[in-house]
Amino acid sequence: MTDIKYTPAPAEPPPSYEAVALPTPSKPPVLRALLPLDLPLINSLRDQRVILASASPRRKQLLAQIGLTKIEICPSTLPENLPKSLSPFEYVLQTATQKALSVYTSSLNSPTLGDPAVVIAADTVVVSHSGQVLEKPRSEADHIAMLKMLRNSGLHKVYTGVVTMAPLASARDPGYALESTVEETMVKFGRDLSDETLLAYVRTREGADKAGGYGIQGIGAILVERIEGSFDNVVGLPLRATLGLIEKVLQSAEEEEMEDEFAGDGEEDE
Repeated sequence: MTDIKYTPAPAEPPPSYEAVALPTPSKPPVLRALLPLDLPLINSLRDQRVILASASPRRKQLLAQIGLTKIEICPSTLPENLPKSLSPFEYVLQTATQKALSVYTSSLNSPTLGDPAVVIAADTVVVSHSGQVLEKPRSEADHIAMLKMLRNSGLHKVYTGVVTMAPLASARDPGYALESTVEETMVKFGRDLSDETLLAYVRTREGADKAGGYGIQGIGAILVERIEGSFDNVVGLPLRATLGLIEKVLQSAEEEEMEDEFAGDGEEDE
């Protein structure tokens, strides 16, 4: 029989059963950068001149999320002084149209940049349950009163008018294609929000530069109980609708140019 060598026990005691049951520490997961959205429409615009007729960093960020990262920021300088007697739908639509036309006209015939492939303009308003169009808060007291009113009244609505424009290669009047839409989202603040919570939010100053006095994409999310409709519409630009408008206006421009070509061929045949 072969002698079995004796192996001494380890000096350190074995780990307890409790320690063995604990999960082993692991390295934090490495966050991988998202791949760009591979859509023919987005790809066709990556190296084109795309103008956002707005200084809003939130709208720029939303467009960057879908791959339009090389956006030219060119805010409209026109005063937004349409009568508040207009319906919210007409107000945002007309304001966005004015912005788009102003920026589109000023961007034409650039010797270095060329004409834009597409111009995107938007205007957003917050409307109380009673139909009052809410501007940006003018002071801390006004800000607190605005948020209390939104809390106490229950529901309010956010409207965004979006307009896209693209130039026509032909001389057909007016020289561009234009498409527009208005998105509506219903928002409900929590009725159980305390005055203390509203004051604490106001003092973050996050909502000081926003119509309605809050930003749903930031700390202001604590104020919102639910929404019905597009979330990014409340942020300031309904992405799905905007992407559809870009596609539609570029298609409209292409179709009008094809019609002009066919008309020109018909005249030559005569």
